[in-house]
Amino acid sequence: MSYSPASLGSVSGSRMGRGTLEFGRTYVVKPKGRHIATVVWLHGLGDNGSSWSQLLESLPLPNVKWICPTAPTRPVAILGGLPCTAWFNVGELSEDYPDDFEGLDASAAHIAHLLSTEPAEIKLGIGGFSTGAATALHSATCFAFGKYRNGYPYPINLHAIVGLSGWLPCASNMKSRIDGSNEYMQRAAFLPILLSHGQCDDMVPHKHGEKSFHALSLAGFKSLTFKSYEEVGHYTVPREMEEVRQWLKSSLGV
Repeated sequence: MSYSPASLGSVSGSRMGRGTLEFGRTYVVKPKGRHIATVVWLHGLGDNGSSWSQLLESLPLPNVKWICPTAPTRPVAILGGLPCTAWFNVGELSEDYPDDFEGLDASAAHIAHLLSTEPAEIKLGIGGFSTGAATALHSATCFAFGKYRNGYPYPINLHAIVGLSGWLPCASNMKSRIDGSNEYMQRAAFLPILLSHGQCDDMVPHKHGEKSFHALSLAGFKSLTFKSYEEVGHYTVPREMEEVRQWLKSSLGV
């Protein structure tokens, strides 16, 4: 999906985490009503924060503030090393291909930094499309474990996660990482997560969405919803976004 650039409030790009990669412009859609929740929304491969900010501005959730950052430009393996905006270095979607957890951690830390200045009473969420969904789900696991993959503490209290047409990085060994602590089990059990996927997705096949759902369920995430859409490819459709709206309204109390 793509839209023309939005003339919305912005936050300048920041340099965080990995090497010299610099995050791009962040677009902010202010709430039209009383501010109850803030959701960071993450674009897909090669996109930017502007495209989603315009779509989300039109979504009837007046009590939600949307933060739409832009990923760093980096070489991407699945594109033969060509550079484009990406939250992490994306390779093959297979259990044998190593996930770029250094890049995922750096992006998750950037997202947490964006949310860290929100008032204490505001409910916080993360959503995304495609690789943005993968990054949102990585953030969900960081929250549940209380730490990033690199061991540093995860500082944000999350209240909702949305992943459209995406996947859970390293879903195959998710269950083996569980330490069984009460803190983990409580955070995982009570974090609402919505996953949705088109059955005709030829970029991130539908089976990866199903596999992610089952991996999260086995790992103790109990507040899970999975929506499947017939005749829908690697894109969003109005009825999907309407279900996202309704789900966020219920999960965040907005």
